[in-house]
Amino acid sequence: MDITALRSAHPTHWNRATALRVLAMDAVEAANSGHPGMPMGMADVAAVLFANHLKFDASNPDWPDRDRFILSAGHGSMLLYGLLHLTGYADMTLDQIKNFRQWGARTAGHPEYGHAKGIETTTGPLGQGIANAVGFAIAEQSLQARFGKALVDHRTWVIVGDGCLMEGISQEAIGLAGKQQLSNLIVLWDNNQISIDGAVSLSDITDQHKRFEASGWQVIACDGHDPVDIDRALTAAKAADRPVLVDCATVIGFGSPAKSGTSGAHGSPLGKDEIAATRAAYGWTHAAFDIPADIRADWAAIGARGATDRAAWENRLASLSPGKQAEFTRQIKGEAPKKLAATIRALKKQISDSAPKVATRRSSEMVLEVLNPILPETLGGSADLTGSNNTRTPDLGMFTPDNRKGRYIHYGIREHGMAAAMNGMALHGGVRPYGGTFMCFTDYARGAMRLSALMGVPVTYVMTHDSIGLGEDGPTHQPVEHLAISRATPNTWVFRPADTVETAEAWELALTATRTPSVLSLTRQNLPTLRTTHTNKNLTAQGAYVLAEAVGKRQAILMATGSEVEIALAAHDILQEGHIGTRVVSMPCWELFEAQPEDYRRKVLPAGPVRVGVEAAARFGWDKWLFSERGRRDKGDFVGMDGFGASAPAPRLYQEFGITAEAVAEKVRALLA
Repeated sequence: MDITALRSAHPTHWNRATALRVLAMDAVEAANSGHPGMPMGMADVAAVLFANHLKFDASNPDWPDRDRFILSAGHGSMLLYGLLHLTGYADMTLDQIKNFRQWGARTAGHPEYGHAKGIETTTGPLGQGIANAVGFAIAEQSLQARFGKALVDHRTWVIVGDGCLMEGISQEAIGLAGKQQLSNLIVLWDNNQISIDGAVSLSDITDQHKRFEASGWQVIACDGHDPVDIDRALTAAKAADRPVLVDCATVIGFGSPAKSGTSGAHGSPLGKDEIAATRAAYGWTHAAFDIPADIRADWAAIGARGATDRAAWENRLASLSPGKQAEFTRQIKGEAPKKLAATIRALKKQISDSAPKVATRRSSEMVLEVLNPILPETLGGSADLTGSNNTRTPDLGMFTPDNRKGRYIHYGIREHGMAAAMNGMALHGGVRPYGGTFMCFTDYARGAMRLSALMGVPVTYVMTHDSIGLGEDGPTHQPVEHLAISRATPNTWVFRPADTVETAEAWELALTATRTPSVLSLTRQNLPTLRTTHTNKNLTAQGAYVLAEAVGKRQAILMATGSEVEIALAAHDILQEGHIGTRVVSMPCWELFEAQPEDYRRKVLPAGPVRVGVEAAARFGWDKWLFSERGRRDKGDFVGMDGFGASAPAPRLYQEFGITAEAVAEKVRALLA
């Protein structure tokens, strides 16, 4: 459909879509940076979606039963910002649009969760948005099963580009969504056949229709510039019994005389002359950032369209018993139940008394066995390693198309898709997701784990088989650098518990976190219970604490995590027999220790004694505790890994790599000498 015909046949729609296009052109030009072509190409689809289909109320952007709109093709962020501004989201002002990509503006280069209402997730790394959307859709179905359609009945809409569909994570996402028959998920494909390098055909020949159909999706096609055809497609998509891909045939940079349909419209400003020519082609005579009052009023009415539905929903919520209202609100807000702390304390007491010797992956399962029954919002899972990760408890049931009340997801071998879906669940609200794989395979989940931290969503990653202690599977599966990588990620709590008590404390912290994801690094091999004297206090919350004190003059401090705390305690006994007073510090979470007041850190790591760190992993990061925090370079050393592991039983590996109590004691003697 050419511009003249579109303007003539659909004047109201034309004005809506053109307002989006010119805001995108003007903002990118003002910033001298950005991607105008995608917003210009998808403006028609977005205008029809928001005007006719999306359930939302701009005056109450946190309404729990709103539809979720996700811009997976995050480089086209000005499309989202324009929509939020025109529909009346209070914090997306015209000044924010004018300051696109500038310091302090809500309008970052790619949409960032938390910067403004209506930005449901952080996108930009392509493919993350569509994978998040699967999690949003799962969360909606899980909540609906718990609270009914009267409170929870909405859809997730997501715009993807060719780049999103090329990223490997997209296949993990669409395979999972197809298996789960998520009919509340609708993907709008901006099929403009252009990437930054040029035509998509330079790098890809995938038949996306067949690909999605093979993954259990329904596929619908439309002319992405014909509002009638778009409306037909979206209406049909809402009636589907499975997830839907809507193929929207569009022209990137729609209307630009020189750059439409080319990569020249993709990732750089059009330029003043081309913007003027495009305005002329549109018949748009208004100045930069100037949207006429009648068009603004029309868009504002679209933003207010959902107020009636929202008010009706609030009445339905108010009609419930106070207890059910409170429980719904608690779960949506992500607040822990009041009995969580008492449940953890009771388990700790039981463990300290019985002193089991179990792997911390089993410790984690023991914790979940008492927590899952009191936390109906937990949604667990594993990337095809359920029996190894110990993430499923008997009460959960399996989440399937036939059982949305189930609370355990078999993700298959889709670590990245699992992590991104969990981000979506946490962002949606009402779900506390946790998922497991081997610690080594954090590599496969890294992109989504980074976004958990960047967005501040409290996803829990259960990462088992955390060192050479896993044994015979060998160096491909034995983490060495992975603790350091996880700890290097800002706003991430990395827990490496030494026994079941510390594991319980770590879970309590993970499940009460509000803005921080957690990584639980857990063993395959059995470990003794080290905390045999019960205390109600959560010592892991301090990050590090004194587990064993020196007898006599304190000459050495041994610092260790996880399975190596047992080794440090054995070294403590050897050194004490040699009249070398030795303190042992368990350090289950470096990040929490670093956040403690300096006077507490000084008490745990005072100046003077020599220090040895013990961890079956790379040394990277340990020098902070060995040489700073009142330490000295000539009085610190490390026992751990300086290369990759090997295939053998775990005890032999610890001997061969020199991670033994005697080796630790010898390091202390050498430093004292």
